[in-house]
Amino acid sequence: MEREVPEASPGSTSSSLSGSSAGNVVQARDIQGPVHFHTSPSANRHGEPVPRQLPTDVRGFVNRTVEQEAMDRLLAEHPPAAQVLVLTGTAGVGKTSLALHWAHAVREHFPDGQLYVNLRGYDPQEPIAPAQVLERFLRALDVPAAAIPTDPEAMASTYRSLVAGRRMLIMLDNASRAAQVRPLLPGVPGCLVVVTSRHRLSGLGVREGARHLTLEVLAEQDAVELLRAVTSDYRTADDPVELAQLARLCARLPLALRIAAERAAGRPRMLLNDLIQDLRDESSLWDALSSEDEEESEAVRSVFAWSYRALPADAARLFRMLGLHPTGEFSTSAAAALVASSARQTRRLLDGLVASHMVEQTAPDRYRFHDLLRAYATDQARHEQEPEESEQAVRRVLTWYLHTADAAQARIAPHEPRVRLTPLDPEVEPTVFGDEAAAVQWFETERENLAAAVRTGFALGLDEYVWQLAIVLRAFYMQRNTFQDWFATSRLGLEAARRGDDRHAQAELHESLGMAYTQSSRLDQASEQYEAALTIRRELDDPAGEALTLNGLGLLQLRRHQLPGAQEAFERSRALFQALDDTYWEPRTAVNLAEVQAALGCLADAERMARAGLESFREAADRRAEGNGLRILSMIQLEDGRLDEALESAQRAVDLAVDLNSTVAEAYWLTQLGHAQRAVGRPTDALASYQRAAVLQRSLGDRSREALAWDGAGLAYLELGRAQEASEFHRRAVAVHRDLGDRWQWAVALCHLAEAAEAMGETSDVARQHRREALTLLGDFTDPGARRLRDRLTSALGDGA
Repeated sequence: MEREVPEASPGSTSSSLSGSSAGNVVQARDIQGPVHFHTSPSANRHGEPVPRQLPTDVRGFVNRTVEQEAMDRLLAEHPPAAQVLVLTGTAGVGKTSLALHWAHAVREHFPDGQLYVNLRGYDPQEPIAPAQVLERFLRALDVPAAAIPTDPEAMASTYRSLVAGRRMLIMLDNASRAAQVRPLLPGVPGCLVVVTSRHRLSGLGVREGARHLTLEVLAEQDAVELLRAVTSDYRTADDPVELAQLARLCARLPLALRIAAERAAGRPRMLLNDLIQDLRDESSLWDALSSEDEEESEAVRSVFAWSYRALPADAARLFRMLGLHPTGEFSTSAAAALVASSARQTRRLLDGLVASHMVEQTAPDRYRFHDLLRAYATDQARHEQEPEESEQAVRRVLTWYLHTADAAQARIAPHEPRVRLTPLDPEVEPTVFGDEAAAVQWFETERENLAAAVRTGFALGLDEYVWQLAIVLRAFYMQRNTFQDWFATSRLGLEAARRGDDRHAQAELHESLGMAYTQSSRLDQASEQYEAALTIRRELDDPAGEALTLNGLGLLQLRRHQLPGAQEAFERSRALFQALDDTYWEPRTAVNLAEVQAALGCLADAERMARAGLESFREAADRRAEGNGLRILSMIQLEDGRLDEALESAQRAVDLAVDLNSTVAEAYWLTQLGHAQRAVGRPTDALASYQRAAVLQRSLGDRSREALAWDGAGLAYLELGRAQEASEFHRRAVAVHRDLGDRWQWAVALCHLAEAAEAMGETSDVARQHRREALTLLGDFTDPGARRLRDRLTSALGDGA
């Protein structure tokens, strides 16, 4: 696909009244290989996806019987007295452990699945924004990326609509403010939301009627039971009195108790009294700094310090270095980069940290911190390391993310412009990917860390890392439409490039934002970004960059049906590529230009360019580009009255899409096949093509292209003498194009709706109203297709229709 793949020619006879359009473009420079989509592992009785996002249940969970019974009573109420349950309590008291354990126990009560997010309300960096959470939840509910709104309010509305009527458990972990929670709450009863927070979040009780359950520290007997549950396989003779002393030193907080118990279990031959004395000695270090209301937090800190000082030197260094990682979750390779060690050696050290309960392993190569332990690790790095050592560690891990992301880009979008990267340290080894699927999976897994790496680098003033990573990430974002991350990283990257006065980087990031705005249908902002990029490219005398930006700008104009502007941009882009002898991009730009030439009525020139492009694509064995070229050739042939040839070209394009197993291409090219089938008098076949195109576009979330297929289906129904169905489909197309602000397609669909209204025998006033509205929308469109449509509408109005 040529950065953006243009829709059917807007100016041809078939497209002017058929619903095919240049106004719909897949905004991607060149998506190589198959497009990947996530599928749900299961579905409910209605065929809806059933997400199962709960993290693993807590190993060896004990106690909290009273609290679990209270939660059970809430669940048993009919109707439930509250949709929201807030678990509050001090840090380390076990809120998350209780919520997860209970959620696993009752998950069968929620047949429509579970959603989970750690809101990171108490992390050193900014908490996760509600819009980011909504985007993730919508994806988990199988909403295609292209169908996810960019506006946070629209996202929240879509989310509420999807969960309405479902029975789901939604866990919002580590919320610090009610404002983090409110956009994530369902709008109607049926779901239960469990929130954990160190604060009471009283506002949720006032406005949302939330129930509150406060977790106190464990009773002494329960605390001793927790110690025994962890140590019983290793120590059987410990004195209950000494266990009670150990529990009191841990302030009877589950997190501290588990860490202390793990240390005791790891030293089965050491007297418990000696372990207690060690902890007392550590605790005394903090007594002078403790106030009465800090007793619990200082007890936790004492246990942390006690376990930390027992670590071997290399493990202790890794622990505090991990506090410098951009988030509290990380891979073995990222940890190895922090400490400039091998993955094998780092994995051994991580095993020790897991055994001592200082980090948690969540998957074969994934680890995470409790937020308190992460804060403690960061504090130790600040106190025990020179600032230069910590900065070098951060640089190493950012470099690892940068070079690994670049390696992934080489698999996913090898023809994207590459960035000259900051060199690697000799000790840092980026990940290598065997194929595209592995690269995509890595991006998906590390998505949050990659965005956080950009934020971390920006906060520390490491501007080169910031803009380089933001540019590299574009190759992933433009395929996934992860707009929240795309906008955030590109804006930070642009600001970092400005701080460093790097004009090349600024141009790349303006263009990245232009692509993001175009794919999210914010065309005015897209135009501003492309123009800014173009200005810088010319200042720098960068012909290759200027050619790429002009191609993107031309596609933006094509989307707006501004054909003269699109033609000028493509011609200039193509000339630059020809001067550069760029055999990859030149034929792609030529095919884009052929689209415009056909719309302007220059069919001979359009066919010549399309066929030249097809020859290049076939020589390069680029079947996806060949299929797009065949689609455009079909449009030209249809306009030229060569109906059988048009049908053959369109059918070959669709066959290629099926062979490529590309849902995007098949859905895209089926609409053109429908146009050709109608033209040769096969409306029943055309209807099948349009209907399949609409179904596929619905699954892809492309509302505009779905509406184009609806409009085509309306034309097929009308030719079959089924005016009522035709009217319904045209009306749906009009509504979508109106909603999207697509004036050209809106006018086309209104014209079709007027004809369907006449065929149904409706009053002439109805058809006249549709035609007058269409004429108003045509406004300043002056291309041949627009003139033909305007003449047709005017003639019908003059005839008294």
